[in-house]
Amino acid sequence: MRNRLIHTIARVAGLCLVAIALTFLVPPAAMGQNAISAEGAAAVKTAFIADLDVMKDKFIGLANAFPADKYTWRPMEGVRSVSEVLMLVTMEGYSFVPQSFGGAAAQIGGPEEMAKLRNLTDKAQIIDHLTKAFAHAKQTLQGIDPSTLTGTRRVMGSARTTPDIAFAIGGDLHEHLGQLIAYARTNHVVPPWSK
Repeated sequence: MRNRLIHTIARVAGLCLVAIALTFLVPPAAMGQNAISAEGAAAVKTAFIADLDVMKDKFIGLANAFPADKYTWRPMEGVRSVSEVLMLVTMEGYSFVPQSFGGAAAQIGGPEEMAKLRNLTDKAQIIDHLTKAFAHAKQTLQGIDPSTLTGTRRVMGSARTTPDIAFAIGGDLHEHLGQLIAYARTNHVVPPWSK
């Protein structure tokens, strides 16, 4: 038993050393080449859009489930309110999500209009913008040629591949979804998919 453990540890350590060596042996020019094939990028894009559709339904479901008088509720001072979380997700759909994959932001006005949108608290207006933002993100992503997603692009201050971008943005959106679920449960609002 002990010999098998030692052999396994030695094998894993050897594989780690090979991986480290290969990292340093790959020429820097080769690292700048395609990080993923066009087919792989298309698969990541399709999976991300499918996840975006699921999140859209959940965010809009929660937005509808919250009573209008709870849109300004926040768990404590200095933390985003229900409406602020929903509008953050909206802004990501209008700009951050499509731009991260090389698409265009929605044309929704200049800085003053953006500031007004960020501060919305009206339930109907927020749900309308949330719906439009998810539609914009999806339509823009669907129009992106997968061959443009094979390399890296700067997102959140780092050079990232398409799978990295999808994981980072998906993780961020799921985090905000979890935040809203916690807000809902605290306020005795049952997420529609839990009924």
